[in-house]
Amino acid sequence: MAHDILTGLPRRTAPHQAVRRHDVIGAVEGTLADFLAGRIAGLDGLDPALGGFARTARDLVLAGGKRLRPTFAYWGWRGAVGPAEPAEAVLPALAALELMHAFALVHDDVMDDSATRRGHPTVHRVFAVQHERAGRRGDPVHFGRSSAVLVGDLLLIWADQLLADAPLAPATLLAARACYDRMRAEAVAGQYLDVLGEAEPQNWSVERALRVARHKTAGYTVRHPLQFGLALAGPAGADATSEAYHRFGVAVGEAFQLRDDLLGVYGDPAVTGKPAGDDLRTGKPTVLLMLARQLASPAQRAALDRSHGPARDAAEVDRLARVIAATGAVARVEGLIRHRVAEGVAALADAPIHPDARAALTGLAVTATDRPS
Repeated sequence: MAHDILTGLPRRTAPHQAVRRHDVIGAVEGTLADFLAGRIAGLDGLDPALGGFARTARDLVLAGGKRLRPTFAYWGWRGAVGPAEPAEAVLPALAALELMHAFALVHDDVMDDSATRRGHPTVHRVFAVQHERAGRRGDPVHFGRSSAVLVGDLLLIWADQLLADAPLAPATLLAARACYDRMRAEAVAGQYLDVLGEAEPQNWSVERALRVARHKTAGYTVRHPLQFGLALAGPAGADATSEAYHRFGVAVGEAFQLRDDLLGVYGDPAVTGKPAGDDLRTGKPTVLLMLARQLASPAQRAALDRSHGPARDAAEVDRLARVIAATGAVARVEGLIRHRVAEGVAALADAPIHPDARAALTGLAVTATDRPS
C-alpha cells in the first residue's frame, strides 16, 4: 500500500496551458508545482510528519531561482527541432533538472553550513529551528543536518521520477537518461574536489580551481543541460551540434562559476540572498583566491597568508576582500569571464541550429555571466 501511495500517484506533470515559445520558465514551474502537489499528497497519506517534510522540499524548489538549467536544456532542444515542435512532451524532463539542482543546493548548504539561500533560511537551519521549537530530544543542529540530507535525497529521487514521466520514445528517453547520469556523476565528482580544496588549499592552483569549476558547476549548469536538450530531440541531434554545444557549454559554464566566485566575495546579500564573503569564511580555494595569491606582491601575499585558512569574522572577510581586489585578481577574473563568453558565442556561429536558438543562447551567455546574484 505504501509503495502504491509513493509511486502510483496520478500524473499531472504538464501545466494546463500550452507552452508559449518564450515562456519555458513559467511552463517548467507549472510542471514542478503539479508534480510536487501529487507527491506531497502521497506522503501526507502515510504520516502527517512526512507531509511537512515534503513541503519543506517543495518550498525550496518553488522559492524562486533563475531556472537556468531547464532553460539551457530547452534551447538545446529547440536548436535541434526548430520552432514548430510542441514542447509539452519534454517539460517533465526539463523540470527534472530543477529538482536535481535543488538536491545539489541542499547538500551544498549542509557542507558549507550556509545560513541562507535565496534570502531564506537554508533547509538544515529550518529543520533545526523546528526541532528546537518543538522541544524534541537531541541536538537541533544534528537533526537539521540529517533532515536536510534526506530532503536532498528525496529531491534526487523525485528528479528521476519526473524524468521518467516524460512521454517520449523509449530510445530518446534512454539517450537523455545517459546524459543525465553523466551530469550527476560529474557534479558529485566536482563537489568532492571542492570539499577537498577546502581541506588542503596548499595543494591547489588556478588550474585546479578551474577544473573544479568545470566539473562542479559548468557541467551541470550549461554543458550537460544543452546536451540533455539535444538528446531529447532524438534523431534530430547531430555531431556538429553536439560539438558546438560542448564548446559553448564549457566556456559559458566556467564563466558562470567565475561570476559566482566574485559574487561570493563582493555580492550584495540583499540581492544574492546569501551573506557576502561566504567563500572567504570557508577558506574555499576559488579561482579568484588562487589568482590573488599568484598576482600578489610579497606584502599582499603575507596579508593573505595571515588568515591561515577560513576568515573568522566580518572584519577579516572585509580585509581579505580588499587585499584580493588590490592584487588585480578581480579585474583578471572579469577578463576571464569576457573571454569565455566570447569563446562560447563564437562556438555557435556556424552550428547547425535554428537561428532563434542561437540568439537565445547568445543572450543567455551574457545574462548568466553578468548578473548581480
